[in-house]
Amino acid sequence: MNDATPRVAVRKKRGDDWMRIFSGRSLIAPALLCLGLMFAGCAGQANGDANGWYDGSKGIAPKENRIYICHGFGCAYKTPVDFSTRDLARLRSILASGRQSPASERKAIAKAVQWQERRVASTVGSAKDVGGLDMQNAGVRGQMDCIDESTNTNSLLLVAQRHGYLKHHTVSSPVARGFFLDGRYPHATATVREKKTGTVYAVDSWPESNGKPPRISELSVWMSLRSG
Repeated sequence: MNDATPRVAVRKKRGDDWMRIFSGRSLIAPALLCLGLMFAGCAGQANGDANGWYDGSKGIAPKENRIYICHGFGCAYKTPVDFSTRDLARLRSILASGRQSPASERKAIAKAVQWQERRVASTVGSAKDVGGLDMQNAGVRGQMDCIDESTNTNSLLLVAQRHGYLKHHTVSSPVARGFFLDGRYPHATATVREKKTGTVYAVDSWPESNGKPPRISELSVWMSLRSG
């Protein structure tokens, strides 16, 4: 497997893993911001540049038709995957099925995320990626936490946007919620913004196992959840 980063030593102690993964700028800065924007639900994070997410997540932004799939928790490993002409045609077809309305396009986005997860599984070794909180898999190649999932979905959406496959939405920055201080585990998700209304929607593939549809909901609803 051609990984963009070398193998790293990952501690297995449950508490240490959790703090290690969420110690980077990707979640600390948004979490501290949340304390000051509690009543706004931190939805303002989505106003940031979606490409800026990679600075804190340790991921790599897409380069033309190449994406870098994060796995191993906290983007410990990054495996490059090149989308072929056939792949792009498939992605375009999936998203075109939702051009009738914003709601239809969000359903198509969910199908596109499913497609990507299945498409990269053999290359990354993620076919058996376990959804939800599975700290025992920290450091395991092919297993993904919410940072990996958010980054991978963000990359897919940016490629789709660059090719003009999205009609009703733009790609907004991934966001984070919770930082223990409010009694919730830290969590992150990719997001899209509906062009007509400006409403931001979470596209959260972390709760489900590989190839299952992500949970798409208004960001305000996602922000209010305690888990999942």
